[in-house]
Amino acid sequence: MKIFGELVKRYWNGNLKNADDLNGLAAEIKESYGFTDSDIPFIKNHIRIAMGLDPRGNEDFQDELDIIKNSKEIAEPIVAKIQGPCEHCDEEICKCKDTCKYEANVYQRSTGPIIENNKCLSCGQCVTACDFGALADKIEFIPLIDLLKDETTPIYVSVAPAIVGQFGKNISMGQLRTAFKMLGFKDMIEVALFADILSIKEAFEFNELVQDKGDFFLTSCCCPVWFNLTRKHYHTIYEHMSPSVSPMIASGRILKTLYKNAKVVFIAPCIAKKAEIKETELKGAIDYVLNFRELDEIFKALDINVANLCGDEKDQASFGGRLYARTGGVSFSVKTVVNRLAPKRLIKLKSKKVHGVQECKKILDILSSGSEIDSNFIEGMGCKGGCVGGPRTIIDVDSGTKAVNEAAEDSLIMTPFDNLNVMKILKQLGINSIEEIIENEDIKKILSRV
Repeated sequence: MKIFGELVKRYWNGNLKNADDLNGLAAEIKESYGFTDSDIPFIKNHIRIAMGLDPRGNEDFQDELDIIKNSKEIAEPIVAKIQGPCEHCDEEICKCKDTCKYEANVYQRSTGPIIENNKCLSCGQCVTACDFGALADKIEFIPLIDLLKDETTPIYVSVAPAIVGQFGKNISMGQLRTAFKMLGFKDMIEVALFADILSIKEAFEFNELVQDKGDFFLTSCCCPVWFNLTRKHYHTIYEHMSPSVSPMIASGRILKTLYKNAKVVFIAPCIAKKAEIKETELKGAIDYVLNFRELDEIFKALDINVANLCGDEKDQASFGGRLYARTGGVSFSVKTVVNRLAPKRLIKLKSKKVHGVQECKKILDILSSGSEIDSNFIEGMGCKGGCVGGPRTIIDVDSGTKAVNEAAEDSLIMTPFDNLNVMKILKQLGINSIEEIIENEDIKKILSRV
């Protein structure tokens, strides 16, 4: 993050113009942190990753700044491996080799873990486990700076519900909105608003598909790790999963429908969201993803003290939509809508909530075996505690959960069904009733993967 902070400060102020400037930054980092000449390739590759580029082994800086200025997206893979640090590690002390539960991280004694990207779900657990900086996720802010300074392009920022409390106990969403506008964003929108829309959609789907005692339904909302784990490894169970996109993707698609030529940036607690926006059927909805720690470093590098800002407060999302940030939030939100849609249903929504990779795999294995479970709505989150336990959060899970619960309780809107902002958006899209969410072909395309 210190390397990233220096990059932000220099690029923002116009002090990174050529390869010599990048070499100068690498030399300063070497001196400041006590590295040696042999560490220079390692430093330069971390600079590249902080710029959103692939590492280049021992190569000197060449055309990196030109690539950034001409790029419109960060290329895959999201998680990159840097050669060198694994020489200081061995199999007995290596933490990252055992973190992957998808067999995408293959350990070799000579080179350390090798990521098999066709299997990798970009959960980020190996990145946070590595003590030597051998694994890192690319950062997508440097290419965004030129766009933020171009006032002809409206750029909206949509923020994950887990953001509350991450930048200080008393920092309001309105203060964050003001900070984003200082960076050049047109406005900040709560993704919880789009979670409200998807809660309504999935409630309709549940009401239609769960008719008998043995029926069950998997939510696809929120977590790309949960979704891709199911899609890649549990094909028969995947047939029971909602075709809905995540609230992040819905926010980008809807904002770009309402505001032509707009760009949308998502602020996330995790690494997997960076990979989600590059999936073939989802590409184009979100332009860049930044995580909480990266945003915190941006604020510090540009001397933006959020605590001292006046708040531009808006109440955009419901109690239920804001709870999407923690385990059980999706189940609660969808259930409130099901109860409003069909209060006389004989088969009530009964949820099973799992979080963390091992629990997600366990419930999917149980369902695959044909064993019955005493639930008909299954919610999975790849991180312990849900999004508040993401690998790029700033505060601990318990503190994050408490902050989310309090923010939800502060909402003036109880359920997604009561959110007038939802109806306002739907009317702007040419939809005049809640029922059209599953009937209107245009909104179905926006809210679905298929």
